[in-house]
Amino acid sequence: MSGEARAWVRLPSRRHLNLLAPTPLDWDDEDLAMGLARTYRWGGHSRWPLPLSVAQHSLTVLALSRAQAEKPLSPAAELRELLHDADEGLLGFDAISPLKPFLGPEYKALAARLEGAITLRYQIPAWNLTTKKNHKRADRIAAASEALHVVGWSRDEIRRTLKIPYQPLDDDPLHQEYAGIPWEPWPADVAAERFLAALRVLLRKRDGRG
Repeated sequence: MSGEARAWVRLPSRRHLNLLAPTPLDWDDEDLAMGLARTYRWGGHSRWPLPLSVAQHSLTVLALSRAQAEKPLSPAAELRELLHDADEGLLGFDAISPLKPFLGPEYKALAARLEGAITLRYQIPAWNLTTKKNHKRADRIAAASEALHVVGWSRDEIRRTLKIPYQPLDDDPLHQEYAGIPWEPWPADVAAERFLAALRVLLRKRDGRG
């Protein structure tokens, strides 16, 4: 064992997450929430004092998915929305889209292993064509809105350069629930607390405990 390269990271809970062979027991919910709150979208670039966390983005996608659904989503479906980028929180890295092709198949395989462990831990149902399409729409609308309000891309650049076919939102979908300044990125501790609270509510509902 001493001759092998270390492939695990120590998490705040002091658990060890083996990145090459992750299991559903390698982290706790607090680890995931903090990891997502300290992992930043858009390469960490922001015109605000703070960058935008993947935790806050995940809550935005959940809110948009709820709003666009024809009927209320099940707790399991809402968990799938909330946790759609959970692997990035465990890895501590959100690659911007143009960079991903250069990371190679090894990175893709690593992300897939993390996604598999997350799916098992949280009993996330598989996507089908309809749910995946609806999720992608919410995710892309969130991205367009973040690009405009957080990073500073113009509407024309979002359409022509980022190739996002959806119009950015004017209203922040999280503002009604969390108040504050619309579209302002939250501090990491706030993002972690709010993500963790949402995760716990959905887990209780899924298990019939709330």
